[in-house]
Amino acid sequence: MMRIEVSPRGTFKFRGNTYPCALGRCSVTLDKHEGDGATPAGDFPLRSVLFRPDRIGRPSTMLPSRPIESHDGWCDDPRDPRYNRIVSLPYPSSAERLWRDDHIYDVIVVIGYNDDPPIAARGSAIFLHAARKNFVPTAGCVALAIDDLLAVLRDCDRDTEISITG
Repeated sequence: MMRIEVSPRGTFKFRGNTYPCALGRCSVTLDKHEGDGATPAGDFPLRSVLFRPDRIGRPSTMLPSRPIESHDGWCDDPRDPRYNRIVSLPYPSSAERLWRDDHIYDVIVVIGYNDDPPIAARGSAIFLHAARKNFVPTAGCVALAIDDLLAVLRDCDRDTEISITG
């Protein structure tokens, strides 16, 4: 099994390489709650890769991947049965749009956090995605420079885990 190690100091280590990363604006927590702005601590699988086909080709990876479509969203309403799942927009409950004007979701790696099964209000849409300029903190995700993200994905497979320390 390959392991990614992420520290609360904003370092991302994988296969002998160290990359800068952005984390949640409220750091890392063992007690994650919807909307708290923190990145969850723990060991999690990488589920799949989503990508914007109009901006980037299919990333080279052994993880399952599929293009993001303009109507794709991610349900973040803890009361909804589709909580922490991909949905089609417009959606009757609150859902984050995946087809964004900025470039942070050009490539999304779905982290297997709170998804098997989802527990209401324990956090949703925890992704590994492209970082904003100057590694501005995220809403709870892990973010890498796009070139670093694509390099990391080349060596990821279904057995790769991300370990986020608090």
